[in-house]
Amino acid sequence: MQQVTLDSQLSELLPPKEAQAIERAFGYSTVADLVLHYPRRYDPRGALTPIRGLPVGEHVTVIAEVVQVTERRMQRRNGSIIEATITDGKGEMKLTWFNQAWRKEALAPGQRGLFSGKVTEYRSTLQLAHPEYQIFTEETTISEDEAEREALVSSWRSEVVPIYPATGKVSSWDIQRAMERVLTLLSVVEDPLPDDIRAEAGALFAAQHGEMEATAAPIVDFGTAMQWLHRPTDMGEQRLAKESMLFREAFELQLGLLDAKRRAGSQNTAAWPKRPGKMLEAFDAALPFALTDDQAAVGLAIEQGLAQTEPMHRLLQGEVASGKTLVALRAMLQVADAGGQSALLAPTEVLASQHLRSITETLGPELTEALRPTLLTGQLSVPEKRRALLDIVSGNAKIVVGTHALMSANTEFHDLGFIVIDEQHRFGVEQRDALRKKGKRPPHVLVMTATPIPRTIALTAFGDLDVSTIRQLPRGRMPIVTHVVPTDEQPRWEHRAWQRAAEEIERGRQIYVVCPAISPTEQETGAHPAAGDTGQAGAPGSAGGPGSSSGPGGGDVREQRPLANVEETLAMLGGVPELRGVRMAALTGAMTADDKDAVMKDFAAGNIDLLVATTVIEVGVNVPNASMMIIRDAHRFGVSQLHQLRGRVGRGAHEGLCLLVTYAPQGSSSRERIQAVASTNDGFELAEYDLQVRREGDLLGARQSGTDTGLQLLRVQEHGEVIAGARDIATKLLDRDPELSSVPALSGLIRAGRENDIENLTKS
Repeated sequence: MQQVTLDSQLSELLPPKEAQAIERAFGYSTVADLVLHYPRRYDPRGALTPIRGLPVGEHVTVIAEVVQVTERRMQRRNGSIIEATITDGKGEMKLTWFNQAWRKEALAPGQRGLFSGKVTEYRSTLQLAHPEYQIFTEETTISEDEAEREALVSSWRSEVVPIYPATGKVSSWDIQRAMERVLTLLSVVEDPLPDDIRAEAGALFAAQHGEMEATAAPIVDFGTAMQWLHRPTDMGEQRLAKESMLFREAFELQLGLLDAKRRAGSQNTAAWPKRPGKMLEAFDAALPFALTDDQAAVGLAIEQGLAQTEPMHRLLQGEVASGKTLVALRAMLQVADAGGQSALLAPTEVLASQHLRSITETLGPELTEALRPTLLTGQLSVPEKRRALLDIVSGNAKIVVGTHALMSANTEFHDLGFIVIDEQHRFGVEQRDALRKKGKRPPHVLVMTATPIPRTIALTAFGDLDVSTIRQLPRGRMPIVTHVVPTDEQPRWEHRAWQRAAEEIERGRQIYVVCPAISPTEQETGAHPAAGDTGQAGAPGSAGGPGSSSGPGGGDVREQRPLANVEETLAMLGGVPELRGVRMAALTGAMTADDKDAVMKDFAAGNIDLLVATTVIEVGVNVPNASMMIIRDAHRFGVSQLHQLRGRVGRGAHEGLCLLVTYAPQGSSSRERIQAVASTNDGFELAEYDLQVRREGDLLGARQSGTDTGLQLLRVQEHGEVIAGARDIATKLLDRDPELSSVPALSGLIRAGRENDIENLTKS
């Protein structure tokens, strides 16, 4: 028999139809692909899966007991419906098959087994339509292959049943059957982790479990971990195997990030030291306020980084309106004083234009004349673009602000020394690398985000960056008061919100109204639309797996209603008596760049009293006179997005007010999410809450970017100590062996196998 290794093809080991089905469903073609498809959970043999709370719309696998099986005739067509009721002892659900009368004889009350299908709801009862199932009997035969059958029958007798992430075409037991065959044939597997690192990892977990370090056993080898993960005889084996793979995942990721950082740091670049008596000094002297302590500390760290010949790679995270852009502008002045150019990359044209206006206003006429801040976006006219490109390539423009146009092949810099990337999660690694290549030498890079990042997220996703944080708000910044407006419980409150807006306008202030959609046609197609930027993912290991009934941004609001939209809101507000004569306008991403810019200029100039917009105003927009924001269908937005949005008000002399209008019922997860935002203005506290609720999937960008984060067992909120411990062990290894020559298998793994994982994480 051929030797089976991790590189062996599944098509050579499994029946052709099974191998093809697995590849179509999951993209797996090798043994390594398959064995790294971990069980979603483990159900004790004979234990039943809780039925209540199963997520509608998700494909689930449950262990349940058959209560009864009935047959009835269809009313409107020929044929019959077989209906089985299954239970977990507390709740029940239905199984239905059309025109499959033989099912009545195949199922009997009292039988227990695995039932797999998509959860739907009919007449307030959960059901699985045309589910697949396997009844627990020792006589179960699922293959003509005797060895495979014996292996699977043995697995049925084990204490625990692995339940795998599955699809409608490939069930959990299909995967288990394939796994059994592959693991039975798999030869000895080389472990890339040396014994000393596995011993250190064992001590790490022993400390977590409260055991004496002296008695700590090393984590199990890779081959054993695979066997115990997929074929545990008890939960003790499963725990040891999971800890082993958990550490490997954290360690490989941290080693890869640290190795990438070390290799990037080995490159030389131009140093841009601070020059006394130049523009930065003049700028600081003219500032009408003092920097906050956080701004000063971060500014000093950036100043020192720019003065080095090792390229700076720094993440600057800060609260909404904490003054990150001012810190970045001071760094650009330092580079300009030394003769270099800086580029600020923004995700949208509205934000890029806003940045340019803010920079020129902050610099004043004299410094603006000397630095020639230049805007470059895709929507510039041909003459405007030509002038901008000429100023950039000649070096006349010391500060360049733009969108993706900065990365165009036609864009050439005279001497690009410093890159500032705003809202970095909107850009992929490839895009940032394209901009880096515009420099003669690797430029220094500052990445900014207004979405506070919990420490474990920063450590996992940004391990190749130095992290700086600004928590303090500038002195004199007015607080933002946030209230929930529950329309179903208090129908009159929404009208009172519009009256309150009218009162603000009478005082000479301006209002934002935010909607999740542009027009009435932009509505949900199902009960749980993805209208917001974030959702509430169910905990891995739940019956429904990583998804939940909430849907992105929707929480558990199941009633289908039209989304609040800009067009209808603008028309509706025109009929509110208190708002007659108020100057209103719309701002959406569907408008042309010129139209968007014109509206924002008018709003900033005070020519518009009330702006009805989508989330296009989420970041960067700065109108100090805007004192109030009303967010319609607030449950359609995520925690971080709501926090970002309300940060657009209270930026001037007046206290900010944000009203979160929603029909989400009390007690729902959607309502709890909104109440959390209303309860605090601390973005870091909200980030921790968001991490607990959503887990790391969305936070790391899996759903936002449409890519796999590379995290399988690792959960950054739960496993912060493992991540930190793995980083310490990886640091020690690189300190004693920078080239990783003593661990060639590990070196190849992180520089190839983990490369995509690291890239995907840094995209988020």
